[in-house]
Amino acid sequence: MQLLRSIISRTPLRGLWTYRGFIFGSVKREFKAKYGNAVLGAAWTVLNPLAMILVYTIIFSRIMHSRLPGVDSTYGYSIYLCAGILTWGLFAEIMNRGQNMFLENANLIKKISFPRICLPLIVVLNSSLNFAIIFGLFIFFLIFSGNFPGLVFFSFIPIIVLEVIFAISLAMIVGILNVFFRDVGQFAGIVIQFWFWLTPIVYPASILPDSVRQLLVYNPMAQIIQSYQTILVNGEQPVWLNLLPTLLLSIFICILAIYLFRKRAGEMVDEL
Repeated sequence: MQLLRSIISRTPLRGLWTYRGFIFGSVKREFKAKYGNAVLGAAWTVLNPLAMILVYTIIFSRIMHSRLPGVDSTYGYSIYLCAGILTWGLFAEIMNRGQNMFLENANLIKKISFPRICLPLIVVLNSSLNFAIIFGLFIFFLIFSGNFPGLVFFSFIPIIVLEVIFAISLAMIVGILNVFFRDVGQFAGIVIQFWFWLTPIVYPASILPDSVRQLLVYNPMAQIIQSYQTILVNGEQPVWLNLLPTLLLSIFICILAIYLFRKRAGEMVDEL
């Protein structure tokens, strides 16, 4: 604990509040840049995910009549799929943005004096904004289809916090390494693609052989995604003990990310 306090106290975390205008201004500019020149503007943030949810629902529930083992709901597999893909999308977006955040803001870093720790926070806020819009639509779908899990739904809050901490901590490490070794970003993109298919998102873990299913305990995202699916599909509390290894790993990666950031912040400016 003393080491953690020492690391945090010597980082520019305290400057985040001072530069809150810069942070929220950056989030607003990116949102406008993404949709400002489109005819429908920000409406695309609603239309794209809405189309995806409708496609999954119609194809898997109505056309293919896909069923999830042990789940009677007509929309069971569609909810399972959306719960996995939407929450994985948050992780993937933070990773993809985070691994290039220092390179993409090289001119800003060189010309303007501001706490560099603002950049990971901007990544988290941008990704979370997109996720909130998409997931909000998914919630409406759950309500109108009669599949909203009730009060147990709010159990997803600590899980999403855990996911964001894990994702941005890992993204910071990859982002720092990517400044010095540009192949790291390319390699990370490949790893994320394989990671997606090694996580029970489009298939239930129950169809895997026992020997393979036991390996999922070493996949931190598998535990997170399965917790979301347990809440949204079964309407049950996740097995919190299963998330303990992911929590401990996230704390370790977070400390490591802050340590590397402290050590390499000055050198990164010369490499950019």
